[in-house]
Amino acid sequence: MSGYGQQQVGGRRRTDAGDHAGARPAPRRRRLHRALIGLGLTLAVLVPLGLAAGWYLTDRYAGNLERVSAFEGLDESRRPPAPPPAPAGKAPLTMLVVGSDTRADVPDGALPDGRSDVMMLVRVTGDRSNAQVVSLPRDSWVSIPGVGPAKLNAAYAHGGPSLLIDTVETLTGARIDHYAAIDFAGFVQMTDALGGVDVAVAETTTSGPYTYSAGPNHLDGQQALQYVRQRHGLPGGDFDRVKRQQQYLRSVFTALSQQAVLSDMGALDGFLMALTDAMTVDETLTSPALLGLAYDLRGLRPDALTFLTAPVAGTGTEGAQSVVYLDPARAELLWSYLRSDSLQAHAAEFGLDTLPAVPN
Repeated sequence: MSGYGQQQVGGRRRTDAGDHAGARPAPRRRRLHRALIGLGLTLAVLVPLGLAAGWYLTDRYAGNLERVSAFEGLDESRRPPAPPPAPAGKAPLTMLVVGSDTRADVPDGALPDGRSDVMMLVRVTGDRSNAQVVSLPRDSWVSIPGVGPAKLNAAYAHGGPSLLIDTVETLTGARIDHYAAIDFAGFVQMTDALGGVDVAVAETTTSGPYTYSAGPNHLDGQQALQYVRQRHGLPGGDFDRVKRQQQYLRSVFTALSQQAVLSDMGALDGFLMALTDAMTVDETLTSPALLGLAYDLRGLRPDALTFLTAPVAGTGTEGAQSVVYLDPARAELLWSYLRSDSLQAHAAEFGLDTLPAVPN
């Protein structure tokens, strides 16, 4: 992946994670992290499609998706090899999920500001019984092929989806099978189509026009959107916001897993139409391929999801940039488990590397 200019970087100042989390973000960072809807792409749409396979209409849902040539130009000789099939099952499946605020007037699934704020690897085991969701901090200081040291989310700005895929494959040694980008055009509609979601709030908090009381809260689309956007007042800043969004995501999966939702064709149709209208997938996810994947994942449930984040050594600065330094040894251990399809069995080893707990 050549032809991209070298990004200049400055000196380095190591700090602790609390400094990075508490720093006041640039205006772009006031946007909702994309991880939430990103994972919604890879799993939330696929599970109900599989469960409702008899009713699923390819032209209506898969045909509603946009597609992008995410793997175009990649040097196949440099890519990690495809993993072997599981003893009882298929080959593990790895999806790279990124996000954006809006896809309007932006061609080919591009992100409107040229950078992906949140990236997640979703690894589905070969037996299709479990999935691990590994958050890749957007500010991770990594080597971008053809560019050099830079923040991970700069890869998209320099070369679009293909360079981002190349960078993540170089970082992890894991082959990316599919790519997806999601916007928030259908966020509120998706939530409302489910009849809202339930969250448990540990301490009363206020965000925008809404107050979330300690204890159970039932949120409609607008309330849920504001809830997962909240960052100020949470001790971990952006990291805490991601944790809150993961709580919301579990609530979405719970609602989707309930027979009452799946049997309400009107509600499910509204959810799937809003979701598919808000996402772009890679060119290999044709309608038949997506339907087959949905069927494979029909038995996946919320309690089969494990959330992790790439191990972090600390935070600091490179020039004027605030960055995250990954822990090379622990990160490589995690990647090795992922590559061997054994991360589920070893997830407890990375308990301290899960996203920080927040009031939820």
